[in-house]
Amino acid sequence: MKIRDFLWSYLGKIKSTFVVRIDKMNLEVIRQETPGCSDKIFLNSAGASLMPKTVVEATIKFLYEEQQLGGYTAATKNTGLINRFYDETAKLINTKPSNIAFVSSSTDGYAKALSSIDFKEGDCIITTNDDYISNQIAFISLQKRYHIEIVRVANLPDHELDLEDFERLIKKHNPKLIAVTHIPTNSGLIQNVEGVGKLCKQYDVLYLVDACQSVGQIVVDVEKIHCDFLTATGRKFMRGPRGTGFLYVSDKVLNQKMYPLFLDSFGAQWTSFDDFQLNDTAKRFELFERPYAALAGFAEALRYANAIGMDQIESYNRKLADTLRINLQNYGFRVLDQGNRLSSIVTFCQADGKVEKIHKALSDHNVFFKENRRQDALIDFTSKNVDHAIRLSPHYFNTMEEIEKVSQLLENSNY
Repeated sequence: MKIRDFLWSYLGKIKSTFVVRIDKMNLEVIRQETPGCSDKIFLNSAGASLMPKTVVEATIKFLYEEQQLGGYTAATKNTGLINRFYDETAKLINTKPSNIAFVSSSTDGYAKALSSIDFKEGDCIITTNDDYISNQIAFISLQKRYHIEIVRVANLPDHELDLEDFERLIKKHNPKLIAVTHIPTNSGLIQNVEGVGKLCKQYDVLYLVDACQSVGQIVVDVEKIHCDFLTATGRKFMRGPRGTGFLYVSDKVLNQKMYPLFLDSFGAQWTSFDDFQLNDTAKRFELFERPYAALAGFAEALRYANAIGMDQIESYNRKLADTLRINLQNYGFRVLDQGNRLSSIVTFCQADGKVEKIHKALSDHNVFFKENRRQDALIDFTSKNVDHAIRLSPHYFNTMEEIEKVSQLLENSNY
C-alpha cells in the first residue's frame, strides 16, 4: 500500500470532532495521547511543547482536504471547525469569540496591537524590567521612530512589581500604554498583571499583556486582568502547532475603532475609492491568508486543554515545578527564580554561575531543556549577575518520577 493511501485510510477512521474524553487529570491517558514523551524526558514546554496526537491528526486531516479540494473549498467546508478556534479560545480566557483574532504567533499579535496605537512624539510606554526580549526591542524601535519615552517600573526586594511606583509613574507620565509580560521567558516569576490592570482601569490607560508563557500553563482570565490586548502563542504550553497564536482585543478597543496599521480585505470592507469599513470584531486584526490546517490543529489543542481544565493543569504544574526547585536548591544549585508566585519555568545554574556540567548531564541523558543567555534577558540577568541559565519547564504530561530522575542525575553531576 502506498504511503498516501495508508494515510488516507488512517485519517478516514478519525472522527471529525477529535474528541478525547478526559473528565479529570488522567496522567496515563494524557501520556498515551503524547507519543513524544515516551522516549525522552521533555522539559522544554516553555519553548515548543509536545503536541497531543489529536492535534497532529486534526492538522494532517485538514491538509489532505486541501490537497483534494483546494484551500478555498476546504476552508468553506470546515467553517464549523474554524469557528471552534474562536469558541475554545474565548472559553479558555473567559471572553467572547468576537474578541479573539487568530495570529501566527504572540509576537505577531503584539506587533499588530502596538501598530493600532497612534503614538506621537513625547508619548510614554510604561513597562517592566522582566518584559520579553522581543517586546523590549519593539519598544526601542518605537522609541527610535517616534521618539517616545520608555519607563520601566521598579521591582520590590522580593522581585514583585512595585504597584505604588506604578501608580506614581502613571500620574507623572500619563502613559499612552502600559505593557506587562505575565510570565517572563527567562524566569519563573508570575507578574501581578491583575494588580496592574486595576490601575490601568482606574486611570483609563491602554493595557497590553503578553501571556505567551502563561496561557496553557495557568488559569488566565481577561475579565480579572482588565487588559485591552492579550497575546498568546500556540506552540508553547498550549501544545499546538508552530505558526499559531491568538490576540484578545477588548470591547473598549473595538468600540474606539482602533485597528492595526496594515489591514486587508479580511479586516475591512472597501466601501469607496478612498475609504473602508472596519470589521466589527477582533478579526479586523487578522489577514485573509491564514494557515487553516495549523488553525485546525490549534483549535484542537485549545479544546484539549479546556477538556482537562486549566485549574487542574495549573495545580499539577505547580507541584512539578515546586518539587524541582526544592530538589535543585537542596543539591547545591543556584535557583534564579524570584517572586512570591512562581510558575512552571525553572531557571538555575551551578553555584559558580556556570552551566557546563548541567548542560552535559541533561544532554547525555536525553533530557530536553533550554539554555538562556544574558542577551535574552539583559536587565534581569545583569541584576542577577549571570551570563547563562538552564531553563526546565515541566508540563502536565510529565510525571513526578521524571522530576526525581532529573534531580538525581543533576545531583550526581554536581560532584
